[in-house]
Amino acid sequence: MAELTYRDAVAAGIAQEMARDERVVFLGEDVASAGGVFKATVGLLEKFGPKRVRDCPISEQAIIGAAMGAAMTGLRPIAEIMFSDFLAVCWDMVANEIAKTRYMTNGQIALPLVIRTANGAGSRFGAQHSQAVENWAMAVPGLKVVAPATPADVKGLIAAAVRDPDPVIVFEQKSLYSTKGEVPDGEHVDQLGKAKVLRSGKDCTVVALALMVHRALEAAEILEKEHGIACTVVDLRSLVPLDTQTLLAETAKTGRLVTIEENPRLCGWGAEIASIVADECFWDLDGPVVRITTPHVPLPSADQLEDNTLPSVARIVREIREKID
Repeated sequence: MAELTYRDAVAAGIAQEMARDERVVFLGEDVASAGGVFKATVGLLEKFGPKRVRDCPISEQAIIGAAMGAAMTGLRPIAEIMFSDFLAVCWDMVANEIAKTRYMTNGQIALPLVIRTANGAGSRFGAQHSQAVENWAMAVPGLKVVAPATPADVKGLIAAAVRDPDPVIVFEQKSLYSTKGEVPDGEHVDQLGKAKVLRSGKDCTVVALALMVHRALEAAEILEKEHGIACTVVDLRSLVPLDTQTLLAETAKTGRLVTIEENPRLCGWGAEIASIVADECFWDLDGPVVRITTPHVPLPSADQLEDNTLPSVARIVREIREKID
């Protein structure tokens, strides 16, 4: 295995699929010669040339419109939207066209395309460049939604997304780009819709996504060492498809469920999971589902304010102790 940064794993996943299938093309703003604003696509232009790796104008509508047309005519495009906040600019095409075309044509037109985007806070970019919007996409029928937490997962899930026959949005938490981890050598393809149990414990089940996975693991270590509370930690990885079997099985084992969400509390993905758990394993619960979230406010850019808005390790430890102990 090689140790790669999260950003290098992004480039590795794209390169793997472009080398395997000449129909895979990549387009976005500053993704070619500049290697992406987060340097997550460095080297792709040199490897695959300007016909397959294309810089686009500063127009999310143009990027997504071109990707949609390319997918409809037989290519398998990967489109980058620089910040997930900017999905709002092209949301009509994503939610009303890309997500619906296969259904509305009775399967005559498939849209095997991937939209990659930098998501979430932690980089002090302010309210218009720091939102966690994975729950926007989760709410649209016809879209698949993944959010990798590790370099290995980002490479494998990008590969799986490219090979999928339906549109997939890959949310890359921008604070994770510099993190490192081991990535399997050679071809690496993961599975959409499969959660991972990263740690097992008897007292509660903690479910997290992307950046919050790392904070949940750190909090679980503290809870066990300092307070004797043993937590199971589940990395969702995929919101659509959602691995309800793993979620329900792990919740039933401990009788307690905690979700750690970066997205704002109102209509966050944890609310859907709480609803599913209440429907499917209510009698296995020993207490109400606990949701630890960002409050329903625009994100501040000041360091201390942003840090205090997001779920921190200290807050996760405190709330689990208060609700579970």
